Amino acid sequence: MDIETLRPILRAAWGADTCDPHDLPDWHPGNPSRGQCGVTSLVVQDLLGGDLILGEVHAGGARVGYHYWNRLPGGAEVDLTADQFHPGETVTGGEVRHRPPDAPIRRCRAQYDLLRHRVLEAVAPPQG
Repeated sequence: MDIETLRPILRAAWGADTCDPHDLPDWHPGNPSRGQCGVTSLVVQDLLGGDLILGEVHAGGARVGYHYWNRLPGGAEVDLTADQFHPGETVTGGEVRHRPPDAPIRRCRAQYDLLRHRVLEAVAPPQG
């Protein structure tokens, strides 16, 4: 499994039902990556390892949210949801956030579980 194999699988798995509730009013099929950064970066980390990176989203000089992406084990940073932002929204910073190995997902758990299920189903070898 590599990031280029995973990219289209994740894009196909996104929906309003995997979107962060904070971003749901802005989610639509024309911008499917909106609100998917947290759950997507967790699933990428589950499958490929590496670090979670957290930055801030700014618009009009004010912080309006947060944004997650991944640093893969080889050091490359990958942001599969970078295209979600509206004109005038910018991501600043970027600090590693450690995910405790046995800690439950507290935010967007249902969205994470659904996205992870869809992706794992898509990458699983056929049974038979």
